[in-house]
Amino acid sequence: MDRLKGFRLPDGADAALITSDVNRRYFTGMKSSAGIVVVFREEACLIIDFRYIEKAEKTVKNCTVIKQSDNLSKQLNDIFKEHGVKTVAVESMDMTVSRLNMMKRSLPEFEFIDNDDLSRGIYDMRTVKFPDEIERITKAQRIAEEAFDKILKFIEPGKTERAISLMLDSYMLQGGAEELSFETIVLTGANTSMPHGVPGDTKVKNGDFVLMDFGAVVDGYHSDMTRTVCVGQPSEKMTEIYNKVLEAQQAAISFVKAGITGEELDNAAREIISSAGYGDYFGHALGHGVGMEIHEYPTASIRSKTVLEENMVVTVEPGIYLPGEFGVRIEDFVVVTEKSCVNLTKCPKNMIIL
Repeated sequence: MDRLKGFRLPDGADAALITSDVNRRYFTGMKSSAGIVVVFREEACLIIDFRYIEKAEKTVKNCTVIKQSDNLSKQLNDIFKEHGVKTVAVESMDMTVSRLNMMKRSLPEFEFIDNDDLSRGIYDMRTVKFPDEIERITKAQRIAEEAFDKILKFIEPGKTERAISLMLDSYMLQGGAEELSFETIVLTGANTSMPHGVPGDTKVKNGDFVLMDFGAVVDGYHSDMTRTVCVGQPSEKMTEIYNKVLEAQQAAISFVKAGITGEELDNAAREIISSAGYGDYFGHALGHGVGMEIHEYPTASIRSKTVLEENMVVTVEPGIYLPGEFGVRIEDFVVVTEKSCVNLTKCPKNMIIL
């Protein structure tokens, strides 16, 4: 899929520089830690150094591949003049001030447009997923789910959060993940009340919840899921809280469709938790977009006015966290459709008791 065909220069720009690693990969399909995509009105080129030039020449098909010279500023100067460029848009939301100032000093003949138009335009493109992107996200999710099935056999009293986290990571990487979506969260006992706690040496005990938030990456695309399981029999309160979170999540997933706002989606879950008296213990947003980054647009939060569109991907992850006691979060992620959604998460959600 040639993403550059859908790219439009920002108003007033003769060219655009795409320098962020993620966006460069989005447009060229090639992973690298360096390089610049220069987009003009009718064509584009990828300037990339010696380390990646052979790979780029073999894999990048939608723009001209140019080997970076020893003097990049002169090279850009010559390319800009060749294409009659006077104004150049940059990724204001990714480029550092230092790099922008360096470009302005080394390329004084050109005006750099450093408003958010280029970055916003790219993020808008990335928010609505192409079929091949959804396919890669789904593959990443299947790897994570296979790892989840395996980790359930590993968890038992005496295992530490850190040991479970490392094993879960290993299962995903052995299962074909390019890398992990983020640092895996595994918490047990009272630690589960911290939504983004860090796995440590706390050991699982009978009657404890174990909360796991994790994901895999395939071809640059992330998955994201959270499951909370119980080792041994849960208390009545644990069961009550778990079922309330599950009810809120299922209500929100049933509410998803194109045309609603992120605020409305968040409220579909938050209303249920608040009505049960636990509104103060659900302190984060309901969800976020997932794609080439683990947190993308859109967001589903109490302040989000973003209108959901078909083929957006968003997580649905309500939680209740009782400080000093325990917490529960259940997270799936879905593809928005015209009248509902497709849930990419296939793992069971009724409470699993190990």
